[in-house]
This record gives sequence, C-alpha cells and structure tokens, in this order.
Amino acid sequence: MSLIVRAGKFAKKVLLGGRSSIPNANFMGLSRRIDRVMVGDEKIVGMTFDDGPCALPPSPDRGEGGEGLTDRILGLLAARGARATFDVVGDTSGNYPDRVGSPGQATWGGIAYDHYPLFEQDAMGGAKHRPELIARILAGGHEISSHTNRHILFGRKNFVYGGRVTWRNLDEVLADLRALHGLIEAEHHYEMKLSRPPHYVDRVAGGFTSYDAYDLMGYQYMGASFEGGGWLPLGGGYPAEVEAMSRPLGDALALDEKALCGRIIFEKDGYNMASRSPVADGLGPQLELFEKYGYKVLPVGELMGVGQFADIGRGHPAYAAAERLVYAGRCVAYRDNTVRPNQPITRGEYAMLFAPRPVILARIGNMQRGEPGPFRDMKTSHPYSSAAAWAVESGLLTAPNGLFRPNEPMKLTRAEAAGSAR
Repeated sequence: MSLIVRAGKFAKKVLLGGRSSIPNANFMGLSRRIDRVMVGDEKIVGMTFDDGPCALPPSPDRGEGGEGLTDRILGLLAARGARATFDVVGDTSGNYPDRVGSPGQATWGGIAYDHYPLFEQDAMGGAKHRPELIARILAGGHEISSHTNRHILFGRKNFVYGGRVTWRNLDEVLADLRALHGLIEAEHHYEMKLSRPPHYVDRVAGGFTSYDAYDLMGYQYMGASFEGGGWLPLGGGYPAEVEAMSRPLGDALALDEKALCGRIIFEKDGYNMASRSPVADGLGPQLELFEKYGYKVLPVGELMGVGQFADIGRGHPAYAAAERLVYAGRCVAYRDNTVRPNQPITRGEYAMLFAPRPVILARIGNMQRGEPGPFRDMKTSHPYSSAAAWAVESGLLTAPNGLFRPNEPMKLTRAEAAGSAR
C-alpha cells in the first residue's frame, strides 16, 4: 500500500477532528453528497465502479478469451442478477506531456495527470474511445455517472498530488463536465444525474466547490460509505488484494446482517496502483456474500428511489414533503444529505427552502462577477446570499437596517416549514 496515500488519509482524519469533510456541510444546497440513504431494514445496497470503461484484460491476465475488464465485471454482475453504477471517464488521451510515476504510489499512472486505463494506453478506455462498452453497460440495466471527462483534479491536493495539473477555475471544471455529459447524451441518448469528482477533491479556485459545479449541472454528488477495496496495492500481492475485497464486507455482515442497508460501495473498474485488477476475482465473492445475506445490489439512482436522505426514511412524518420538494427541484436538505426535521429552521434556510432554483444559482454568477454582498451581514460568497436577497425583494422576509440575520432561528421546525412549502 502506498505510504503517501495511507499517511494522507490519516492526516485528513486528524486535521478534521471528527468534523465533516464536506464543504459547507451545515448549509442547505441543491446538490447533496449521497454516501448512504435510510432504507429501514430493506436489504438493498448501491455498488459503484470508478475510472472505466476498460477494454484491457484483467491483470494478471489468465487469457480468458481476451475478455476486457469491464466485460468481466458485467458478466459477474449479470450472473448474480446485480446491477450497478459505472462512474466513467471520457478521454484521458489529452493528458500529455507527462511521465509515468513509480508503481505502488499515488502517481503510478502519471506525474502531472491521471491516465486510464494505463499510461500511454488511454485509447483502451474511456467513454470516447470505448462506446461499445458504454452501450453494454446501459443494455445490462446499469447506470452511468460522471467521473469527469479528463479526470483532472478540480483544485489543489498538495499532500498527495502536489505536482498535479488542476483546473484553474470553475469555468474549466464546468467545461470538462459538459464535455462528457454531451458525449454520453449525443452518443447514447442518456442523461447522467450523478457525479463523483476525481479523488474526491472538492475545492475549486476562486472560493468555489464541486457542489457549485454540480448545482449548475443538475447533478447529485455520489459519495460512498463502504470501501470495497481493490484500488490500493497490498504487501501480499494479488491474492491479498483479492481477499481484502471480501473479508471486510463479510466481517461487517457477520457482525450485523443489516449493516450495509442503504450503503454505497466503492469499487474500481480499472487497475490499482500496482497495475493489478483484483476486482476481476474479488467481485464474485462480494456478490456471493450479498446473495447469502439476502441483499439486492442496485444502481445508486434506484437506491435513491427507495430512500432520498441520510437521516429520515419513508416512515418519517416529514419524508413525503421533503421528497416532494426534492423532485420539484427545491432545496430542502443539507450538503451532507440530512434533513434534520426537528431542528428550528433559520432565516437563511427558510429563504433557501422557498427560493426558485435559478435564484439560488444566481449566487455563483454574482461571485464570478465580484458583486458586493446583498446585506451588511452577508457576503456574496455566503451560500444563502442570492436566496436571502430574493426573500426580501419578494416580501417573504425583511432585513431591517440592512441586516438579514441568516442564522437567526424562526418559530418553525424544518419539518413544519417544508410541509408548508409548495
């Protein structure tokens, strides 16, 4: 396992001190990070595969009729009646000049950029070069999500990827997202609804985040809450990497057979940092475990059809109103996908709940133009700035002496406010 990656994960936990790593986690937003959803005792789970599609054979290659890795994964899923979300890239062939990094390190696939499926073999993967694999994924009833076109970091991640080229501003991030979105829509008549940023890097230059980009794209942020393994090399080599894909999952289910209800599993449709693909032999045992414990493996979009939020399920009195607002394109949940129904709603949250989508999105344009804040106590960068201005202009709320007081609680719970919204 890469010591740099391991150290980076540990450092992140220490620096956060138990706090959420989600930017503006305690603010409402149109896009939310979906790591898991509340589905009660229903044994359903979402499975995701990053970085594909991959036409190269599994590694080590056992010469199984020239079968590519994505085809291998699709066959294993079909054999168990499982369906998944494939978080695909578009085309990394433009990510040169570059040089390959050291095996087992975070930069194994490139010093300046990522290259999928392997360095100098970009044409063997990605949606642009492998439309037949995208077609097979969709024909199998699976879901496609966006892992961006070129898999370039949205912003800096100095500890692990300090030498990487990153996008310089929000416009570049959006152009890359739109390139893949347009390709999938034009070639396969399919509209993606979910996205996961490269290496989970959320900060974008200029004070923006991935959530601003996803708000504009109409995406939800697809996270994960269970590590399926297979992407980090282990000292024991390929057998240990295969075993590490099923052992933690089996241990979790043996301890509590409902432990994975509503969770999203992270997998990789590609090679790990040692250029091996343990998913080719590790996915089968994982699916056997899910079958043994009575789970159904679904695409994330379908999982969200059963449960939308992380803290309330369909049995909760506030669920129906909150779900109705989500489907209407309204803002009802926090960035961490919680509704927190019994919490008093603040003035800023009340404005966000009632503001139309275009009004909420106007904040991003205001920030890009450097416009001043709408009130003495709110900068333009405040997540609720444009909604607050709209609320006062429409007469929904007031701002005496030019102060909006966004954090001031109202005499309503969030559930009561959501129930009154139309």
